[in-house]
Amino acid sequence: MPDPASNDRAESWKLDIRAADVHVYDVSITHPSRATTTHSVSVPESLMSDLGLSAAQEPLLVRASLSYLLEHHPAALPDRFDLDEVGKAIPEYREEIVERL
Repeated sequence: MPDPASNDRAESWKLDIRAADVHVYDVSITHPSRATTTHSVSVPESLMSDLGLSAAQEPLLVRASLSYLLEHHPAALPDRFDLDEVGKAIPEYREEIVERL
């Protein structure tokens, strides 16, 4: 179960997520300090299939994944990454992310 204090931290971040291409999203994150960082997030079709998600759920997966990362690993967001990399780096990600959707 997520730590409520972690959720408070995630809510202090502002996420602006826009589809850039098929399975690719441009993300702008405004940090609590008001600094802004930009990221490109790719969603492999294989991940969607493995998680049993529909195409309509893809933007929700991106938002939930970013919130998850900001709660648990805020300093570890590279400029470009795909969500499969998150699952490889954080073993509990796949199980926990499905619970958030």
